[in-house]
Amino acid sequence: MPPRNSSFVCLPCRASYKQPPPEARADGRPRHCPRCARQLIHVGSAFAAPPRRDAEGWRVLDVLLTAGVRFHTTGCCGEGPGYRPRTLHEVRERRAYADATGEPLARALVRRELTEAAGAARGTRGRR
Repeated sequence: MPPRNSSFVCLPCRASYKQPPPEARADGRPRHCPRCARQLIHVGSAFAAPPRRDAEGWRVLDVLLTAGVRFHTTGCCGEGPGYRPRTLHEVRERRAYADATGEPLARALVRRELTEAAGAARGTRGRR
């Protein structure tokens, strides 16, 4: 059975391409965007690109990829990559949490629930 295709993105072009995974390429050369010729970023097989017109979605994706977060499947049954923030508000919350707790940004970005330290980092109080 041939390997499952994986996603590659070009952030400046806001484009996503499905191609064989890097391990399947014999020459080992990086892939380049057919539009701008920049090197594509391998994001994983469980990736769904935001629409090209969704500027906020692509900014969130840029933050995730810069932090080292990818979209690979987990488990034996092809389960998705887990939680990933979808809005800049969620990214800001997780960045504040990472700053307040000292947790690495990549780990804070994929955390579904934030603890009370996140509230303290945002400067908010609990309900009375």
